[in-house]
Amino acid sequence: MALQVCQMTENARAYPSMPPLVQVERLLGALNIACNCALLEQAAQRIESLDSSPAVWLGKLLAASEISVPSAVILPLQRFDPQRLPALLRHDGIWYVAHSIGDDDTVVLTDSTSSTTKARITDLGGAEVLWLRRPRTHRASSGALSGNLAARLIYKELFRDHGWLWQLVVATLIINLIAVSTSLFAMQVYDRVVPTMAFATLTALVAGMAIVILLDWTLKTVRARILDSLASAVDQRCSQYVFEHVLRLQLDTQPRLLGTLAAQISSLDAIRQFMSATVVFALVDLPFALLFVAFIVLIGGPVAWVYALLLPAALVVGLFCQWRLKSLFHEQLSRANERQGLLVDTIRGAESIRASNAGWRFAREWQELSASINRYGIQQRAFTSLAAVTTSSLSIGAYVSGVVVGVWQIEAGFLTMGGLIACTILGGRVIAPVAQSVQYLVQWQHVRQALSMVHQVLALISERDPERELLAPTESRSALNLDAIRFAYPGSLTRQLTIDDLVFTAGDRVLLLGPVGSGKSTLLKVLAGLYRPTQGRVRLGTADLWETDPLLVRTQIGYLPQSVHLFRGTLRSNLDLSGMSDDDRLLGVSELLGVDLIAAGSPQGFDLPISEGGDGLSGGQKQMVALARVFVQHPRIWLLDEPMASLDRTAEERVWRALEAELRPDDLLVVSTHRPMMASRLVNRVVILEQGKILRDGQPESVLPQFVRRAVPASSETGNVDTR
Repeated sequence: MALQVCQMTENARAYPSMPPLVQVERLLGALNIACNCALLEQAAQRIESLDSSPAVWLGKLLAASEISVPSAVILPLQRFDPQRLPALLRHDGIWYVAHSIGDDDTVVLTDSTSSTTKARITDLGGAEVLWLRRPRTHRASSGALSGNLAARLIYKELFRDHGWLWQLVVATLIINLIAVSTSLFAMQVYDRVVPTMAFATLTALVAGMAIVILLDWTLKTVRARILDSLASAVDQRCSQYVFEHVLRLQLDTQPRLLGTLAAQISSLDAIRQFMSATVVFALVDLPFALLFVAFIVLIGGPVAWVYALLLPAALVVGLFCQWRLKSLFHEQLSRANERQGLLVDTIRGAESIRASNAGWRFAREWQELSASINRYGIQQRAFTSLAAVTTSSLSIGAYVSGVVVGVWQIEAGFLTMGGLIACTILGGRVIAPVAQSVQYLVQWQHVRQALSMVHQVLALISERDPERELLAPTESRSALNLDAIRFAYPGSLTRQLTIDDLVFTAGDRVLLLGPVGSGKSTLLKVLAGLYRPTQGRVRLGTADLWETDPLLVRTQIGYLPQSVHLFRGTLRSNLDLSGMSDDDRLLGVSELLGVDLIAAGSPQGFDLPISEGGDGLSGGQKQMVALARVFVQHPRIWLLDEPMASLDRTAEERVWRALEAELRPDDLLVVSTHRPMMASRLVNRVVILEQGKILRDGQPESVLPQFVRRAVPASSETGNVDTR
């Protein structure tokens, strides 16, 4: 629908730092929000918000225009999720509407004069995004498939567009009607052409069959392409949905068996194969077997009973084998998941296995699991073979019986030789889809188990409830408050955190101390919004952290985990995982932390290849790269878990100096370490944890000496405390 362009001159003169009304109108149109230009212009004249931020101004403008939409938020482009486009974007003082993102990390920008340009995100350094959330749309779920989330997902994607269904039905109907012409051709040849040698009739029949064959080939080719494209599109959308769901999982409830989780996700492959064209052909051709039986009734009368009795007999065979295979498939998949988990553990822990000379134990466990899988596989193949052989025998028996009954009908004068041949041809069209359907009833067990496994993944808890309307505060706050927090891992009888009240305000520089297992890492994950408290609330500013849109949380909070992980790619891609930071920021952070020395040591520079897990880099280098990630983000809240664990003294001093230079006055820093003395010059507060509870909370000069005195006896044995 074409948009009516609003006047923008008065708005631009009155509010030079605010987006022109024409851009607001374009954004609302891109979000499919009804917009009245006259109301926007009248509302802009009533608003007196020259000192407000663009987000506040836009919120007031929409409220005055009686446009009901979620609140607007302004964010730096480097921390914005491009999948949330469209949005307003301000770069070099000019407001654009960012329409979409391309495969090459480009944004399509439209200015107030309707001029469109493309720009790479990394070339828009310093740009800000004025984001207006899309209105929520609630879709009714399919009640018939509500019990299995995977089946419901596939059903929804499969029937998103019903056009393919009617094309398939029409093509299949014509193809099966054409198949009848083959039997009629044979009947006419044997009954009319052969007795009289009517070659003119034969020529006409052959010409007609040539047209029929060409039409049949065309329709089958078109049908195959339709179904292949459909299966590919559905598989792509479903796999993308499942993968993004995994990215949004609540981490404290995520399964710890990574091999099993990976196997569950890859189960979509079995579903895709079942949706392939050959299988769907069998499913859509099977109902026409009854149509061919009806034609046999018209031509051969009692001969049709032979093929009519074949249908329930083959169905009984298929259902019996399916029932017997159900438990076998379940057990085999369970063992296969265990074996894949063992493989993942073995690869990740290869150094420890060799150092402990424990390879024989893992090899024996692999052998036991493989033997179990093969045992179940042999039993499955036995039942599958039984179904195939039995169906083949039934097909041969049906053909022989049909011929015998046909001979009796010929003797009685009710059927001709051509009619008998036509019946046997049509009987083949009955037998083929029935035989295939028995095989696919057996294969359905694979698909059923795959659906169950994918359902288990989709049933895992997401970090945010998709049905809730999340908060989007317009102002960022560098403060975190914990109120009556209790946290325990799912299924654990031990509580990791018990904190009644803990407040971190803007400008705090907090040192988090405590013995091993005291709950420091868990507390940082709770503060970062990675672990959800079992009880209590975590507030980011005044908003509940778990009721706030994750995009805003990630924009304000930067978190460094204790166990850093590098990804396959390059040094640059690992420094900037989002790929949205400009080169100046990357170079500045690299020089500040000394990461540029890693690049300088390789001919590839920042294109230095990094393997999965960061193999090839030392522990200290991995630590520096992970630290640089947080610096590149430049968050308002810094949560660092053992940032100096793998660093030497020189590198540690460099990191503390870099933190001191990067932290803004109102930024919040919470850092956990077992080497506190060097950090004491930067922090203004020390919190000591013990068994998940706050033991001390105060200024460094009063708390730190007591902690050091308590830890010194243990440090002589464990070396946990650095008193330099």
